[in-house]
Amino acid sequence: MTYLFTFGETMGLVAADSIGPLGYARSFSYGICGAESNVAIGAARLGAPATWLGRVGRDATGSLITGRIEAAGVRALAISDDAFTGLMVRHRRSAEFTHVDYHRQGSAGSRLMPADLPVAELRGAGVLHVTGVTPALSESCRATVFQAVETARAAGVPVSVDVNYRGKLWSRFEAAPVLRDLVTRADIVFASPDEAALFIDDDDPLDGLAKLGPAEVIVKDGGRGCVARIAGRRHAVAALPVTVVDPVGAGDAFVAGYLADRLAGEPPEQRLATAIAVGAFAVTVPGDCEGLPDRTELAALTGGDVRR
Repeated sequence: MTYLFTFGETMGLVAADSIGPLGYARSFSYGICGAESNVAIGAARLGAPATWLGRVGRDATGSLITGRIEAAGVRALAISDDAFTGLMVRHRRSAEFTHVDYHRQGSAGSRLMPADLPVAELRGAGVLHVTGVTPALSESCRATVFQAVETARAAGVPVSVDVNYRGKLWSRFEAAPVLRDLVTRADIVFASPDEAALFIDDDDPLDGLAKLGPAEVIVKDGGRGCVARIAGRRHAVAALPVTVVDPVGAGDAFVAGYLADRLAGEPPEQRLATAIAVGAFAVTVPGDCEGLPDRTELAALTGGDVRR
C-alpha cells in the first residue's frame, strides 16, 4: 500500500465541556484540530500509511500537535517557526449549534510556503490530499497548495480535494474562483451540496462537479448520507443511525475512510461504505480526531455494537 500525503495548519483546540453560552462554561478540554491532520490520523488508524506536513510554533501547543499526530501513527513533518501556533476556541451554544472562533492570523501554520514541500515525498505518494482551508490562510499557503497539486499531477499522483469552505476565513466571492480552479485540477473531489453551489450552476452537484473534470466526485450530505459519481457510475449510500455526541470532524472522518480504502485497492462501493461508517463513528465521541476508529472498532459499529 502506498501512502497518503497531506499538509496544512493544525491548531490548538480549546473546547468548552458543557453545552451553553461560553461565559457560563466552567471547564474546558485542550486538544488539537486541523482538517488535513484529522484525515491523516483517520487514515492511519485504518491502516493506511500517512504523512502530514505543517508549520508549528516553538511553543507548547506546537509540541503537543507534533506529539499527538505522531502518536496516532502519522509521519509528521513539522517545521518549527518563530510565529505562534494557531488556536481555535469552540463551544456548543446549544445542542444544535456550534460556535467557533479562530486565532490564527499570522500564525506559524499560515506561513507555509512552496519551498517547504518535499518534492520526493510528493512524487512517491499514493494520493495527495488538500483542502479548501489552506488556500484561505495566506498567499503563500495558496501558492503552496497549487504547487503541490501541480507537482503531484506531473508525477501521476492522484489529487484529492475536499472543498471544505470556511466562511470565517474568506468570503464566498473570494473563495469561489480559487476553489473552482482547485477542483478542475483534482482526480477526487469531496464537497457538500452548499459547497458545490459556491462555484457551479448545475442543479445536480454531482453533474456540476463532474463537468469540471474529477473522475471521482463525492457529495457529503450529513445525515442524508452521500452520493457519488465514480468513473461515470452513480452511487448512493444512506447514513448510519447513531447517537450524535459531537458533529465536528465528521466530514474529515468520511474523507479518511474513503481514501484509506482507496489506497488499499477497495472498489468504490466499499470505499463509500467505509467513509459513511467512519463519519458515523466520529460523531459518537467528542473531539476532532480523538475518537477516530481503527478497523476493529469500525466493525463493531457496522455490526450494531457501538463502543464508546
